[in-house]
Amino acid sequence: MDEDAEAREIALEQGYVDRVYRRLDAMRSSYRRQLDGVRRSGPSGSPQNRSERDAFAAHYEDTISRLDQVENRLVFGRLDFTGDRTRYVGRIGILSEDQEQLLVDWRAPSARPFYQATAAHPGEVVRRRHITTDLRRVVALEDELLSSEGLTPAVEHSLTGEGALFAALSAAREGRMGDIVATIQAEQDAIIRDELEGILVVQGGPGTGKTAVALHRAAYLLYAHRERLQRSGVLIVGPTRVFLDYIDQVLPSLGETDVVSTTMGDLLPGTSTRLRDEEDVARVKGDLEMANVAERAVRALQRVPADPQRITVEGIAVTITPAAVSKAMARARRAAPTHNEARTPFVLAMLEDLVRQYARGRGLDDDDETAYLYEDVRSNRDVRVALNLCWMPTTPHGLLERLYARPDLLARHSPKFTQAERDLLRREPGSQWTISDIPILDELAELLGPHEEAETRRARLERQASEREQLEFAQTAIDAQDLGDGMVDASMLASRFRQHGPSLTLAEKASADRTWTFGHIVVDEAQELSPMAWRALLRRCPLRSMTVVGDLAQRSGSQPATSWRSLMGKAGREHVRQAALTVSYRTPATVLEAASAVLMANAPGDYLPLTAAREVAHSLVTTRGHWRDVLVDVVREELRGLGHGKMAVITPSDQVAGVWGELAEAVGEALVSPDGHPLRAPLVVMDPPASKGLEFDVVVVVEPAHIAAASIGDVYVAMTRPTRRLHAIYRDELPDGWPAQDHDVNSTAAPHRW
Repeated sequence: MDEDAEAREIALEQGYVDRVYRRLDAMRSSYRRQLDGVRRSGPSGSPQNRSERDAFAAHYEDTISRLDQVENRLVFGRLDFTGDRTRYVGRIGILSEDQEQLLVDWRAPSARPFYQATAAHPGEVVRRRHITTDLRRVVALEDELLSSEGLTPAVEHSLTGEGALFAALSAAREGRMGDIVATIQAEQDAIIRDELEGILVVQGGPGTGKTAVALHRAAYLLYAHRERLQRSGVLIVGPTRVFLDYIDQVLPSLGETDVVSTTMGDLLPGTSTRLRDEEDVARVKGDLEMANVAERAVRALQRVPADPQRITVEGIAVTITPAAVSKAMARARRAAPTHNEARTPFVLAMLEDLVRQYARGRGLDDDDETAYLYEDVRSNRDVRVALNLCWMPTTPHGLLERLYARPDLLARHSPKFTQAERDLLRREPGSQWTISDIPILDELAELLGPHEEAETRRARLERQASEREQLEFAQTAIDAQDLGDGMVDASMLASRFRQHGPSLTLAEKASADRTWTFGHIVVDEAQELSPMAWRALLRRCPLRSMTVVGDLAQRSGSQPATSWRSLMGKAGREHVRQAALTVSYRTPATVLEAASAVLMANAPGDYLPLTAAREVAHSLVTTRGHWRDVLVDVVREELRGLGHGKMAVITPSDQVAGVWGELAEAVGEALVSPDGHPLRAPLVVMDPPASKGLEFDVVVVVEPAHIAAASIGDVYVAMTRPTRRLHAIYRDELPDGWPAQDHDVNSTAAPHRW
């Protein structure tokens, strides 16, 4: 296409894009007017009227938010069919005022040819056009003519939208993941649109777009199964909080906001941790036998005394017998599903027996009114102590802490563990919880149920914190807008807000409720989860609808994974189907080949084939020397050529603090993020586990052989994070399998480039 023809086509598409945006603006204005009308109606009326008003307001606010989020790159594709039919594809579906389809939602069945049509199988598609926009301005077009004439295998298997795809891949990273909705490839689209039911495991090597596919699949399922998933929601489980921050704009940009995102360390409401156990400790805690340990520990809280126990109540003897306790326990277990909930019917049954004895001791028979005697028995200290010893209420945290701190208890409840394994679990009371503890605490919470006293205390503290926040907000509003003139104070305004404030969103409700069950769960970096972690996730998805993405080769630890089924425990025995992503779009070919060679040399296995989609000149560099001598110079050199991109220094875990300190002193300004989010800084320092799921323009990896010695999966991760260049710093040796160098490199003056 010559320049004049291209200019005419751009002008043509600009006119259509302008029309779509005008309609978007009109829709937003309409919803804002309706929202203003609802708000003007005020808080009066019956409770039902107020509830309906709040529901309408929430709907309008949610819709306006969705329309705001899809502003950027709203229109990105066009399909031309036989018979002069044209269809535009974008982030959401938009109808004109006359109900003409101006824009087809990318998730709609009618948009599928945009991703699936090929020269070999074009269907009715004559041309596919990728429209690139900057804000609301059309800046470029890329056309693909789909015709079977002159077809070759190379053409048949070519990437779709190569220009748009490679432009996105070559762009500088921004510290946040972007969506791929305009450049989804056929193998990715097939996974995105797979059925909702069952557990779909997607194995994909580095750079294949696993995370993007998982998030776009979540958006697709929310569109295709709106009624079901809107009630229950979708849970996204990521490896780190930094990762969740990295991906947090993807689903909103696709028009979806009612999604809960968490890490395993934050899965249990009220408990949050980032601490990781040593590998051997994590392995024991993640073993499914821990579920049996938890069950035995809870059951041991229900004790039948070996002998009768005599207690004096107001001078009258009553007896707690083993038979009465056994009978009350059986009754309690039938009445309630969990330990703490069943304690109430147990205590009531025991009090009935003790009150009957107490009444007879006072000369009353079974026909006399004895209700007034309950308080005498119930308030007796010895009775309370005895019943607590029979059925002890407790919290998950308290019980697990006792197990870890008392070797005798742990030995009693974990007969299948060796003494060495039990020793790994030993910890002092008051120690911080780790990520591996969370599934065990969740298991105990499921068995114990709510602890009334602890729940009341937690609710009170949360309510007090919320009231403080509302009071501060109200005072800020009064000060900023000069409200009240002495007639309204902050406490009055905060009180009104509590009475008539907005209701919680689905995501907020689900995040605070441990027992919430989701319609679908997406798990990223799934190879890192233990069988106990999978058990906790299955509990939250009784319909067994999951999208699981990961790469067995990238698993941390000294023991390589052999299969998904062995990793997933009980989940691996469910209805599991597998899919694969085989094209690495991110990692330059030279870097991918080097990483694959290191992987095979250290952990040979039958890995899925992986093909790099692109090559970048000088993408692999090494510098020999102690990192304290050469790191600052290497980083400065790479920063000079970085432009607006992002760079990471990935180092062995025990060297993160030292490396960060060296760089903070030399190039501290590059480590500063403008908004406080670490990935928005030009330079970050992290260990391999923290880098999982992330990508950078340039990666400097420190002592890759040391990383490989601890975990071959971790060095494979570290090597495959860059989109432009990998620069390795090493003192003595590189990992086995690293490509041979043409000559010795001894200083930063002459780094070796492939």
